[in-house]
Amino acid sequence: MSILPHPTPLKALAGRIANSLLPASCLLCGSDSGKELICSACYLDLPTLPLHRCPLCADQTTHGERCGACLKDPPHFDVTLASFRYDFPLDRIIHALKYGHQLAVAGWCAQQLKVHAKDHAFDRLVPLPLHPERLRERGFNQAGEIARQLGDMLGISVDIESLLRTRATPPQADLPYKERQRNVRGAFECRSDLTGRHLLLIDDVMTTAATANECARILKIHGAASVAIAVIARALKD
Repeated sequence: MSILPHPTPLKALAGRIANSLLPASCLLCGSDSGKELICSACYLDLPTLPLHRCPLCADQTTHGERCGACLKDPPHFDVTLASFRYDFPLDRIIHALKYGHQLAVAGWCAQQLKVHAKDHAFDRLVPLPLHPERLRERGFNQAGEIARQLGDMLGISVDIESLLRTRATPPQADLPYKERQRNVRGAFECRSDLTGRHLLLIDDVMTTAATANECARILKIHGAASVAIAVIARALKD
């Protein structure tokens, strides 16, 4: 959830009027993109996921079967919904939201996830939480911003109270693959009874799936019937 100050109604109205009158510049190439964040040419250049993917973690497989990692150690989540492969130039879009504070990107991300989520029956959207220290540093939770807008599009409530990050950990990207699961073990808590709930956990990028898996484990301990993961980008192991 964003902790940035909300605009006044007058400022918000002025912003909407300005957006309706002025053409937008493509976030990636700077050309006129009309009312879209990304122009059509750049959108077609975004890295796609392989046709055949593991039904659990969305990593590439030969025929769409479960990958070796999910067969050896099945994850606690039930399915991964991903829009793109994490690669250039999609990484620039994610960074614009995460580090550039361009919150308009969250709406674009929500639009991409809507395509995958609209045909599923979820009770709640759960954004992957930040530790309070990281939230203060960044000023907002990018997963929370995406979830809030996706919830509005789908008419599904967003639960920011149940799942909490209670232990600050080093960023996963800074750690070797084998250490990432141990890094997030015990870093999350759930403070709600989720018995029978079908949940969609929202994040921006999935790499090793260690963080998503730990969150799903905690949510299922507290009764969740199913936990699906939705991410804008999936980083493939190869």
